[in-house]
Amino acid sequence: MTVHFELTGPGDGAVVVLSNSLGTDLALWDEQVPALSRQFRVLRYDQRGHGRTPAVPGPYDLAQLGGDVLALLDHLGVERAHFAGVSLGGMTGMWLAEHAPDRIGRLALICTSAELGPASNWHDRAALVRAQGTTPVVESSLSRWFTPAAAGKPDIAAKFGGMIEGCAAEGYAGCCEAIASMDLLAGLGSITAPTLVIAGEDDPATPPHHAERIAAAVPGARLAVLAEAAHLANAEQPAAINELLLDHFTRSL
Repeated sequence: MTVHFELTGPGDGAVVVLSNSLGTDLALWDEQVPALSRQFRVLRYDQRGHGRTPAVPGPYDLAQLGGDVLALLDHLGVERAHFAGVSLGGMTGMWLAEHAPDRIGRLALICTSAELGPASNWHDRAALVRAQGTTPVVESSLSRWFTPAAAGKPDIAAKFGGMIEGCAAEGYAGCCEAIASMDLLAGLGSITAPTLVIAGEDDPATPPHHAERIAAAVPGARLAVLAEAAHLANAEQPAAINELLLDHFTRSL
């Protein structure tokens, strides 16, 4: 499978991988690329079945999603990279840090969880999307992704609603099933990558206690909770996220 990606920034810079959430594509990171690419070689990509990465028949699991990243790094000749992921992207990052620790430098986990249940909810959503496409989940997704003030802005609704509607039904459903089957909690203590965990104070999808649990389990992890931010905190509070990411990733330079 060919993963769609974009590479921006100095050719000799350390690589930072940016991984998108369920229902979004690499444009989720539009507000981070200009800030990060001044110092880093920024690699953003579309999860399988999202954006311009094709969907293969599901269900998927995190081993496959993490394997997509490893194959992309191999394709580009990148031995080791920093990694930032939102939601499903953060789950992908945790899997990589647990199972391929030699490939991950520093890790940033944004509005994510090591366990999201019950699994039946994700299987139900997968079945809905396979039957009716992604349009039925647009409104409910936007209400979780953004605070009411942001969700009501026409440009936000158009951009992010368009991402959901542009997502392949099989890709969205397969990724729902990856979330349903994930099992990351037991391995958090084995993560050796220096880790920053970021939560949105107003996030109804992965409230701050999910981030707190991750930060408590990963040795040496730091935690930041952003006010006036829901699930897509990097889109809603880009300046704050950019500052946190730059501080975290430059600590290794």
